[in-house]
Amino acid sequence: MIRHETVEANGIRLHVARAGEGPLMLFLHGFPEYWAMWRPLLEHFGARGWCAAAPDLRGFNLSEKPAAVEAYRAKHLVADVLALAAHYTKDKFVLVAHDWGGAVAWGVAIAHPERLSKLVMLNSPHPYLFWRELCNNPAQQKASEYMRFFRLSKAERVLSENGYARLLGAFSDLDEDARKALVEAWSQPGALTGGLNYYRASPMYPPSPDDPGAKKLQLKPGDFTVKVPTLVLWGERDTALLPGCVEGLDQVVPDLKLVRFPDASHWIARERTAEVIREIEAFTIRA
Repeated sequence: MIRHETVEANGIRLHVARAGEGPLMLFLHGFPEYWAMWRPLLEHFGARGWCAAAPDLRGFNLSEKPAAVEAYRAKHLVADVLALAAHYTKDKFVLVAHDWGGAVAWGVAIAHPERLSKLVMLNSPHPYLFWRELCNNPAQQKASEYMRFFRLSKAERVLSENGYARLLGAFSDLDEDARKALVEAWSQPGALTGGLNYYRASPMYPPSPDDPGAKKLQLKPGDFTVKVPTLVLWGERDTALLPGCVEGLDQVVPDLKLVRFPDASHWIARERTAEVIREIEAFTIRA
């Protein structure tokens, strides 16, 4: 059911996995994953009247990998998504995203709500709330310390040691096929650097004694209002993104449905696949 194609979008070549025909449902992965995290959802929604499409984001797996860190700034990532969606449809589309893909998707929804019919987020914090937590919550600052490490020049070397053991260890449970597929994706030339460049290009990281990090920014919640019907699925055992990341979410996302999964981690799409599909299906057929 899944077809693979290369799409020129925003001046960059993106590898896309796609299933089905119909209204567009676009899926954005995070770090350190790639399009295949969405495979069960592509198959499900592609068989039910959607054009279900999941790119490898720029820098990942089989997509083009610009060398400059500046090429991974938010404005370029948002433009990629808008151009990719325009390749498939002129109509509004459903955007589903996780982790870094969610950071991009929030940007699309805030800046271009006219392009979206629905927004679905899986364990990806709203930018204003994440900024608030990084600046003020010591527990979230500690949980996000890895972000400072990912910005260092030695990150590639350390993360690739012993067959990418540290990256594989971040996942709660992987079968051998999934492990091999992830290692193959990370081993594509330039792919690990491409993924890490998202962290290097972003001002959103925890403060340290010699670097104020996110505190360099002065954000106002009114500038980050999401004017799109939004479903947020949140695994509460996420050790990197703590529960404070969704506290007060309805103040910046007025049309919100928040579903908490007490026993799911950051990898909610892998751990609760059937429930995630059911929630998305019910939300996207809502009048």
